[in-house]
Amino acid sequence: MRPASYIAARLFRLSNQYVSSTIIRIAILSVAIGLAVMIISVAIVVGFKNQIRDKVIGFIAPIKIEVLDNNASIETKPFTFSNELFETINSVEGVSHCQGIIYKPALIKTTDQIQGVVLKGVGSDYDQTYFLNKIIDGKIPDFCDTSASVQVLISKHIADKLRVKTGDFLRFWFVSTDQQHTRGRKFEVSGIYETGLLEFDRLYVFADVRHLQKLNNWSGNQFSTVEVLVHDVNMIQKVNDQLYQELPVDLSSGTVRESYPQIFDWLDLQDINVIIIIVLMVLVSGITMLGTLLIIILERTSMVGLLKALGASNSLIRNIFHSLSLSILLRGIIFGNLFGIGFCLIQSYFGILKLPSESYYLSEVPIYISVYQVLLINVGTLILWAVMLYIPVTVINKINPSKAIRYE
Repeated sequence: MRPASYIAARLFRLSNQYVSSTIIRIAILSVAIGLAVMIISVAIVVGFKNQIRDKVIGFIAPIKIEVLDNNASIETKPFTFSNELFETINSVEGVSHCQGIIYKPALIKTTDQIQGVVLKGVGSDYDQTYFLNKIIDGKIPDFCDTSASVQVLISKHIADKLRVKTGDFLRFWFVSTDQQHTRGRKFEVSGIYETGLLEFDRLYVFADVRHLQKLNNWSGNQFSTVEVLVHDVNMIQKVNDQLYQELPVDLSSGTVRESYPQIFDWLDLQDINVIIIIVLMVLVSGITMLGTLLIIILERTSMVGLLKALGASNSLIRNIFHSLSLSILLRGIIFGNLFGIGFCLIQSYFGILKLPSESYYLSEVPIYISVYQVLLINVGTLILWAVMLYIPVTVINKINPSKAIRYE
């Protein structure tokens, strides 16, 4: 064992005899709490962003293709989803699936309630994976039958507001494209879904696309939107840029972020909260460590003077206190990791902390934790704290041996 490490270990074991023992415990606790808060904060924010992003992308689709015009209405102009267009979309690297969609506003009228909704017409090519675990009652309508299905999928929010359940019939009213008259259609509630995204749950009803094509007097291969799914959600912008170049001049593609910028901008703001928390925790824990090391050095002034009188260099004495502070840091980091990771695992598996879904889109605090994430936090904070601890040991250079030996 090196002399500096040996002396530092002896100092740590003998610290209970000095005032600094309480300060050392406070320093270890401060480091542990700071690191745990950083791990938990990052895990919550990353989990929150991932779950909200996946919910929005799963509901809306990563990329939408529509007619290129200035129409800001929900009900856009139709275009032909031909085999040639289908092959063009699927030839773009990163595209996993594409599906034709029609959006059409409607009114649902019951005996004592009226509700404005948007019907999302889907067909047999619609990827239902996202909704498999979102159905809370009934089932997803069968859109693969040879004839158009009269069943619809509504949200729990709409079902509660209209006081309907699966098996009930609802009458939908549509305004014709020339806005001269209305037409009604009767649909059966096949299932009820709940995503937690109130912005979507209170608006969208899923129906067979063939009904909407008939209402609009469109052919069987005409749609208002083509949704494009991708293999990697982190490559959405890249896929969209390439897809935009491949599409005909009368069509345009856009990402889900462009469709709902307010949601993704809100998610980006969460990063600022994490940065603020990390900076505060590093500063608080670092300042505590600085104070602790200064107190230890002041308590050991006579020892520093004796070591200098015996010929010890300033670098050797600095290494002693560096080793001592490192042992305090490592103990704090170990306890901080145990608490932080332990909390994340408990919340991830048991979901103890709940959230109001109408405000946060989630029913419980989300967690996403990875080895890389934890290592990055540990290594980054350890380096920052280690650099900060070089400040107090500069006091050692100014200690005069003759005066320090007489110091009490």
